[in-house]
Amino acid sequence: FPGYLSPSEGLSFSDVPNGLAALDKVPLNGWLQIVLFCGFFEFPTYNSSAAPGDLGWKALTSSNPDELKRKLNAELANGRLAM
Repeated sequence: FPGYLSPSEGLSFSDVPNGLAALDKVPLNGWLQIVLFCGFFEFPTYNSSAAPGDLGWKALTSSNPDELKRKLNAELANGRLAM
């Protein structure tokens, strides 16, 4: 990416190496920002009484049973391919 990862430290994205070597290059405040951002979205799910994966809406819907079956099978196939 062009630009700076940390403008105050003069650290650009191109200065950060790949893999585990990036752990030492990224400032501590950067890692804290990442953890807090993720925690902000994950924390409400810990106190939820809803079933896992129940977000209050369905991603795969169709009024046609054949279309719904095709969508569900495609989702399963793509999930298996991703593994």
